[in-house]
Amino acid sequence: MLGSTGSVGQQTLDVVRQFPHHFRVIGLAARQNATLLEEQAREFRAELICCERDDSYLNGRIRERSLRAQLATIEEIASHPDVDIVVVATGGKAGLAPTLAAIRAGKVVALANKEVLVMAGQIVTREAKINGAEIRPVDSEHSAIWQCLWGEDSKRVERLILTASGGAFRDKSLEDLVRATAEDALRHPTWNMGHRITVDSATLFNKGMETIEARWLFDVPFDKIEVLMHRESIIHSLIEFVDGSLKAQLGVPDMRLPIQCALTYPERMPASIPTRLDLSRMGSLNFGKPDLQRFPCLSLVMEAGRSGGTYPAVAAAADEVAVEHFLARRIGFMEIPRAVETSLAAHKPIKDPTLEEVLDADSWARSWAEDWIKAKAL
Repeated sequence: MLGSTGSVGQQTLDVVRQFPHHFRVIGLAARQNATLLEEQAREFRAELICCERDDSYLNGRIRERSLRAQLATIEEIASHPDVDIVVVATGGKAGLAPTLAAIRAGKVVALANKEVLVMAGQIVTREAKINGAEIRPVDSEHSAIWQCLWGEDSKRVERLILTASGGAFRDKSLEDLVRATAEDALRHPTWNMGHRITVDSATLFNKGMETIEARWLFDVPFDKIEVLMHRESIIHSLIEFVDGSLKAQLGVPDMRLPIQCALTYPERMPASIPTRLDLSRMGSLNFGKPDLQRFPCLSLVMEAGRSGGTYPAVAAAADEVAVEHFLARRIGFMEIPRAVETSLAAHKPIKDPTLEEVLDADSWARSWAEDWIKAKAL
């Protein structure tokens, strides 16, 4: 479990608790929050642990013999011979190296990290084919598409339709967005997620990344991927087939459901969730087209995905920097897409990059975005 102390990581361990006879936790890794990681290691009797920013604390607990585990790198955990499934829930580019380590070791990868496929989708999917590794989607939208494809001929797919709740600002005017604060952006109406992904949902940058993920997960060209606004987050995504039929996956907005699906596939196990979907009480479901004037990040990311090469890595890196500055109250909400746009415009792309070139593009974009934001503050 990589990213065990984050939102998806903790919900993954909730699923594991439901099935103590089906799963054994070999390793836990987190970027921070060593005390929670220690609690998790004790509860699940993890053999290997890693905390990127505070391994010294855990090493002290191990030396005191109060914690029975061994320190390991995140790549060692991901590729350990006793591991069958690796859940990648780390945020940002930190998930790329361990995902590749797991894939090269032939593991099943339950992927909840968007940047892995956004930055290096071609490299990652190629490595998966070479090493016979399986990538299972954890995001609710991609899990929905995956489930709708079970038993279907992928060659008969006309369109993939990703649904978007619209985030905290779906009903706000452009004038409202100019004045929006970080506190406003973090009030997501449906999902409880980490700060960056919640802001990315408010800009629809998140949905743009999901179109790139879908392109690589399901080997579908961009002109067959669309985004549909759906505020209730009940239909998680749809597929249209060549005969005009639509197939959708519905469920309550609870990340534990797609997580469990990825862990237990091809079985469906009973789920202990607080509420189940009752369509008779829903009343109605609403749909609409995204407003690209209010949410320019969506078109920026989708265009980066269509252009390919190093463009998606640049978009993701610039956005991460801009969101950090927005959360720190240094820039306004509508300056996030401007930071992404200027970074993409200044970038000199590489069409078929190596992994090193992808990482170089990521570093370049972070530096460019930082400089652009600092220049605005002067």
